[in-house]
Formats: sequence, structure tokens, C-alpha cells
Amino acid sequence: MRWSHLEAAGSGAPELPLSLPGAVVRTFDTPEFAGITCYEIHAKSIINRVPGASRAPFEWTVNPYRGCSHACVYCFARNTHTYLEFDAGHDFDSRIVVKVNAGELLRRELAAPRWSGAPIAMGTNVDCYQRAEGRYRLMREILAALRDAANPFSILTKGTLITRDLDLLRQAAEVTTVGLSVSVGFVDEALWRAVEPGTPSPRRRLDAVRRLADAGFAVGVLMAPLLPGLTDTAESIDETVSAVAAAGAAGVTPIVLHLRPGAREWYAAWIARHRPDLLPRYRELYGTGSYAPAAYQQGVGARVRMAARRHGLVRADAADRRVEPSRTTVHIEQKADSATQPTLL
Repeated sequence: MRWSHLEAAGSGAPELPLSLPGAVVRTFDTPEFAGITCYEIHAKSIINRVPGASRAPFEWTVNPYRGCSHACVYCFARNTHTYLEFDAGHDFDSRIVVKVNAGELLRRELAAPRWSGAPIAMGTNVDCYQRAEGRYRLMREILAALRDAANPFSILTKGTLITRDLDLLRQAAEVTTVGLSVSVGFVDEALWRAVEPGTPSPRRRLDAVRRLADAGFAVGVLMAPLLPGLTDTAESIDETVSAVAAAGAAGVTPIVLHLRPGAREWYAAWIARHRPDLLPRYRELYGTGSYAPAAYQQGVGARVRMAARRHGLVRADAADRRVEPSRTTVHIEQKADSATQPTLL
């Protein structure tokens, strides 16, 4: 892969936002990365405390990237890109901030006397195994630092690149607790191409689950998000859970789509273009809020649990339950005040 370094001015380089002073802007010329710009920065800190951590299944996170080339139309993290003066839509998918010193910085923070050795969750905001990881290889340095500090950690990913790091994951598991989860919300390939265009296919992700399971890890599958009118039927759920069980997953955790600002507008525009027949259903479920009604979520969760029993998965967690790091979920943010949410299209 050849990468091009663009100066801040000239050469067609995008203008640097004020929030990223001194960033090195890079583009690369392989077809699969067309249209993506990376902003290399030296972060000042890397271990982050989760806001409202008492309600979350984890308290500390590490995110080596901001923005995500997976381009999932529903991604709840989209609005975080607006803090960088980027938009929550196309910019989130194509302007990726890379914390090039992540591994070195993590090693230093883990060694600090004030650090407690608490579990660290990764992949909770954007995917740490997105495409840029193949070039920057930040996770290898991060995993080595966690291994050397014997610090417990968990990873949630849609990226199959995690299997590249099996050697380090095994080494870390010998000295600390390692929790691994892969996100597979459905196995319909036509829908995957439409709503998760930058991710590996669901079948490839399930292949990664099998490889991780064969290596001795109890791999959880996050069945998320379940999309109303698209993947919430008994048939779709059964097909997905069957594939998850066949891949050797230790369990499945269903989470229904939630639509926070940024994700809400981007996903609503996608529904209006591709499935306008579903707009009344989404208005009914979400109104001016971010979350579907509890009764609907419980009904979907019950379908997943029934399917899990049919296919021999002994563990199927409801979406509203707290889970240990090996079943890390992205359902971590506090609910927003519904009065501040725009009405769904």
C-alpha cells in the first residue's frame, strides 16, 4: 500500500480543522481506501474514563482512532465527530483521526503510580480494527503494553483484522483477563452491503469468531443493532443466531437500534431513500426520543433468547442487562433528554 503525505496547504490537501493543529494529513492510493483521509496526531492522553461510568459495564476505554471507515449508517458515535469540526455523516466515515503515539502513551500511563490496573475496554466508540489499522498497526503496540502490564482488557470489533493479533492475545491471556466480542447484527448480505458498507461481511466476521474460539477464547457475539422492520423478525433472528452458534460463539447479546443525534439524522435519511415504507414504523417507535420502547426491546430480546435455546447457545443476554467485559456492549451512553431530539423523518 502506498501512502501520500499532503502538506497543509496546496496539493489538494483538505483544510486542517482548528481542533487538530499540527496534524499530518495523509491520503492513500489503493482503490479500497479511495476517498479516505487520515489525520495523524500525537495524543496527550489515551486512557479515558467513561462519562456516567456507574451505569456502564466498563469504566475505562482506549480509542486509538476517531471516525470510522466501517461507515455503518446507524453508528451511535457519529456525533462525536462534530467536536472536531467535522460532520457526523460522510466526514465520520472518511476523515479518520489516528493517534500515532497510542501504544507508547498507553505504556506510560499504565506505569503511572496513579493507575489502578482497572479493566480497559476497546472498540466501544469506534472500531479499533477498522481499515487504517492495517496500515498503522496501533493495536499491536497497545496489546503488547497491556500484556506487559498484565492489565485486563476487552475488545469489541466488526473487523476481522483482530485475528492478525492472535499471538499477542494469547500471550496477554496467560497473564490477565482478556474478553473478546465480535459484532454481527444479521447475516443478510444484501442488507450488509447497504448499511455496513465498509465492514467485512457477516460471514467473514463469523469466521473470525471461529478462529478466536478455536484459539481458546470464549468469544461473545454482540447482535447489534437489531434494526426495526429489517432484522427484527423471528426468521432473521433465527438465521443469525444459528450462524452465531455454528461459529462457536460462547453467547449472544442482542441490542436494539438506538438513534442519538448525528446517527439519527444520517440513518433517517437512509431509511427515507431506501425504505420509505418503514418511516411510519420508525416514527411510532422512536418519536422524538433515541430509544425504542422497553416493551419492543423486551420482545426482540425474547426472540433472541428463544433462538439461542433452539441452537444450543446457553447464554443470551437481554439488551438492558449489565455484562462483564467479555460481553462488552456499545450501549453505554446515558439517554438524552427526548425533548431535545429532532422528530424522525
